[in-house]
Amino acid sequence: MLRPMLLAATLLTPALLLAAEPASRPRYGGWGVDTADMDQHARPGDGFYGYVEGTWLRDHQIPADKVGAGYNYDLPDEIELQVRQMVEGVAANASTPVARKIGDAYAAWMDEKGIEVRGLAPLKPYLARIDAVKTHPQLVALMMAPGYASPVNIGISNDQDDPTRYTAAAGQARLGLPTRDYYLLTGEKYDAIRKAYRAYVVHIQQLAGLPDADARAARIIALETSLAKDQWTPERRRDPVATHNPMTRAQLMKLAPEFNWGPTLAGMGLATAQKVDVAETTAVTAAGKRLADVPLSTWKEYLTFRFVSDHASQLPKAFDDARFGFYSHTLNDVPEQRARWKRGIQMLDGSLGEAVGQLYIADHWPTHTAQLAQELVDDMHAAYADKIAHAGWMDEPTRKAALAKLATFDPRIGHPRNWIDYATLQVSRTNPLANAIAVGDFQWRLQLKRFPHPVDRTLWDMTPQTVNAYYDPTLNQITVPAAILQPPFFDANADPAVNYAETGATTIGHEMGHGYDDQGRQYDEKGRLHDWWSKATAAKYTVQADRLAAQFDQYEPIPGTHIKGKLTLGENLADLGGLETAYAAYRRYVSRHGEPPVIDGFTGDQRFFIAYAAAWQGKRREGAVRQQLLSDPHSPDQYRVDGIVRNFDPWYAAFNVQPGDKLYLPPEQRVHVWGM
Repeated sequence: MLRPMLLAATLLTPALLLAAEPASRPRYGGWGVDTADMDQHARPGDGFYGYVEGTWLRDHQIPADKVGAGYNYDLPDEIELQVRQMVEGVAANASTPVARKIGDAYAAWMDEKGIEVRGLAPLKPYLARIDAVKTHPQLVALMMAPGYASPVNIGISNDQDDPTRYTAAAGQARLGLPTRDYYLLTGEKYDAIRKAYRAYVVHIQQLAGLPDADARAARIIALETSLAKDQWTPERRRDPVATHNPMTRAQLMKLAPEFNWGPTLAGMGLATAQKVDVAETTAVTAAGKRLADVPLSTWKEYLTFRFVSDHASQLPKAFDDARFGFYSHTLNDVPEQRARWKRGIQMLDGSLGEAVGQLYIADHWPTHTAQLAQELVDDMHAAYADKIAHAGWMDEPTRKAALAKLATFDPRIGHPRNWIDYATLQVSRTNPLANAIAVGDFQWRLQLKRFPHPVDRTLWDMTPQTVNAYYDPTLNQITVPAAILQPPFFDANADPAVNYAETGATTIGHEMGHGYDDQGRQYDEKGRLHDWWSKATAAKYTVQADRLAAQFDQYEPIPGTHIKGKLTLGENLADLGGLETAYAAYRRYVSRHGEPPVIDGFTGDQRFFIAYAAAWQGKRREGAVRQQLLSDPHSPDQYRVDGIVRNFDPWYAAFNVQPGDKLYLPPEQRVHVWGM
């Protein structure tokens, strides 16, 4: 945990920063970036991403089983191989109960011959539960059971008014297509996707031996389309105030009486829940109305299709192939299915993830890495403190509150202190479908066990073997798993500029920046959804945020589909704020140790920005980009570089970017998070 207030930079150790004479070479290139990927004939100001990754983008092919390629795909591949070796090792010599569960779950998944022999038999008990439904209360009760679909999700989350305790929560649920836009947008592309989806719904039902599949598909898709019309857009769902609506039982019954809230909550184990925090209120109301006006038989058809489709990978190959054919091939343009073992490792990550994580940490987490990473966290913390202290657009009351929030940042590095106990999880060695349902039930019961108690701040929402990081505004925590703290994103032998740019800007600085993005800034130092900004300061902030959203609205990664500036605003603000702050931290380092030498013709500042762009190395198939643009709050990789650096004055100076260059923005049009 960070010290209460860190107002001066922490001097990082030579092992991390003084890389001019490293004990060993960095993994990538001579100083931490592979310059062979660059197109040095391109003008940095015409497209910085193309300048840094142009040769790689031209020559590198996306593997046939992937939606994309680049560092964020390569590193997970390496970890997957490491985890496979460990899993197969414990499966062959299971010396503990949890090791046996890992081995059994993986064996059940990999037993393709057994899955074929058993055919539809494992599926029948679950479909029989749907067939047995005779009333709407029975239907709602089944919708809330693990493994079954529902138009509304009910779960447990941190209370946004008092983040020390848990609360029940409800909101709109996902449908068969990725987002509402796929049901509602017009045009040849979306017509073709909807036609393919209908064919998939028919095919899945035919494989399951269900009668009248064509008519069933028409009714199912009509139901989903009706629900989609009433669902909130991804942009609207980002509003933490609009999606925070604590309601009593009486208020819930007025909102959507069809969900029979008292018995429904009791049946889920939430009989003691006195309120439910409802997110998309009007969507929940509309879903209730659909429960009333759509025939029970159609809802049962919908549940049946969704159950089979959602669990196709645990069923015979024809089901698995059908799901891949639509969701991966049609929607994301992926030519080939991933190897079964790779998807098995992914399955373990979602079912016994922390048990596998303990194995991973034991073999692949050097103690010194945690120490070095913590030092970089401290230096970024100091840089943020300095930025906030000198932000001219902040008035003093808001500045004081912002520094108080920074003082309570809680960074977790590497892995959880306490691990999940899987003792009560029942795992079959022969039935992967039963395992999937058992995992859902186990995870829900684990939440119920925690529900009466204070929020456990030691819990992690990612496994240590995940190449990612996250910020939780209700806990004011950043979490950086072990897997991302290795090359290319973190390398103790790399040039200091690389670690400041790649780990400092894109990981630690980015996640800390979420505490002050358009969403995170609405939570105070205790994690409460609370407006702690003065009106004048908030207005200045909003002007800048709106300008950044407007910039990103103009970008068109694929013809006819633009980035949604409001949807991606939080990530774009975190990218820009993380870059500004990491650069400030790097310059603090330079002031202590002297201007770095020119290497390969690049100054220290140039290497910093090149490393920042290299961290976003990636390319994706058009279908995957389309889905990202419609639903993902992250901008495509190119725009996380070009759309960000063009707002940052030091980048202009480093590469002599001038009027007439394609990325050039006049100074008055540049957006600054902390330099306003």
